[in-house]
Amino acid sequence: MVTLLGVAVLVGSGVVAGVLFAVALSVLPALFAMPADRYVYTHKLIGRNWDPTMPVIVLSCVAIDVALAVVATSGTVWFAAAAAALLGVSVVSHFCNVPINRRVKSQDPAGIPAGWRDPRPVWRRWHLLRTGLALFALFANAFAVATG
Repeated sequence: MVTLLGVAVLVGSGVVAGVLFAVALSVLPALFAMPADRYVYTHKLIGRNWDPTMPVIVLSCVAIDVALAVVATSGTVWFAAAAAALLGVSVVSHFCNVPINRRVKSQDPAGIPAGWRDPRPVWRRWHLLRTGLALFALFANAFAVATG
């Protein structure tokens, strides 16, 4: 059972890290290159399918990491660290990125006001934090599984 859970947490944390890394590497630069109206329109399209998919994957990995930290005979500190990092991904997403996403989605692309405050720089900072946390979690899970 520990082996199966280890594979599951590696796949899950790999998906989380991969998605967030791809957004940081390719999607964010593209969004920054767009004028505000195209950014808002594109943001609405891109963000459609993240919820509830990513939160389910992230929180499932947290639960699996916690279980492994309790039942595994080795790597428990690494599984616990991965759980904490993935919980950090969830917290940053829920309390920082998601509120910004809601504001952007409520904006009419055709009616961007003159004094519109561009959320992209702040959103990027939070996104890079959660990407770093996700990459750390993947490393911690890989190390725990490989050394277990």
